[in-house]
Amino acid sequence: MITSTSLNPSIDRTVALERLEIGGLNRIAAQTDVAAGKGVNVALAAAALGERAACIGLMYREGAQLFERRLAGAGVEGDFVRCEGAVRVNMKLFDRSRGEITELNAPGVPAQEAQLDAVRELALRRARGSDFLVLTGSLPPLCPADFYKRLALDAAVEGCRVILDADGERLRLGIEAKPFLIKPNRSELEMLAGRELRTAVEVLEAALGCVRAGVGVVAVSMGAQGALITDGETALRTPGLRVEVRSTVAAGDSMIAGLAAGFRRGFSLEEAFRLGVAAATARCATPPEQGIPPELVERCAGELKMEKMG
Repeated sequence: MITSTSLNPSIDRTVALERLEIGGLNRIAAQTDVAAGKGVNVALAAAALGERAACIGLMYREGAQLFERRLAGAGVEGDFVRCEGAVRVNMKLFDRSRGEITELNAPGVPAQEAQLDAVRELALRRARGSDFLVLTGSLPPLCPADFYKRLALDAAVEGCRVILDADGERLRLGIEAKPFLIKPNRSELEMLAGRELRTAVEVLEAALGCVRAGVGVVAVSMGAQGALITDGETALRTPGLRVEVRSTVAAGDSMIAGLAAGFRRGFSLEEAFRLGVAAATARCATPPEQGIPPELVERCAGELKMEKMG
């Protein structure tokens, strides 16, 4: 079982424009509303890869049905602490002429202490039956920055491996719980390291610093430069694959799902990395409202080139 957290769920409203005119009139060519958030995306990707998946966290009365339908339709177990209020709406402005997405994210509903306590109890219960607990996505206003650290420590007591995908203070504090895996992008790793990382070698050095701090595996997405992974003994890099990009939304979440699926199946570091990058690539090549095609993931995995570093 792969269980992901969604503490600040969002409805992603994608608005397509022929060309985004800043400060001018824009006419909408198409609009879609999708139940999303990083935890939801991870669970959906894991299910698409054939894994038993669950998504837990906070859910608000207004907008909940959109999530329930999407998760149930994909075979994902939804288990939430129910709250009054409305799910936040994140705007994604897709400029067709440039192939670019401009994102406008709402903060969400402030969390109450009783709600967070209930989430912690829920996560602990779910960790007992899960191989992985994925802590990902933004935290709602008023939620302590060390909340992911607390959940990670709780899960470790139950023997559940933790994957952490966070940034800033949430990442720094979460590392203190020594998670099994973290997946920062280059800028997140730069913030953690306190310096600019210009080359892949510098990125690897910073990743190894995280391993020395107690993290089991560090996977770093580097955009056009591909991705790398290390467990302190082996370091691998892939330039990735060039595909027709339909959307970059949830690519990183799909990479996490692939890594979790690979390690749950007992794959080697290289095999799990290959599955993670292939899942992310397939996500980019697939319209955001559709699930990842398993056959595309398999094809991408077979075409990826890997090289050892260090």
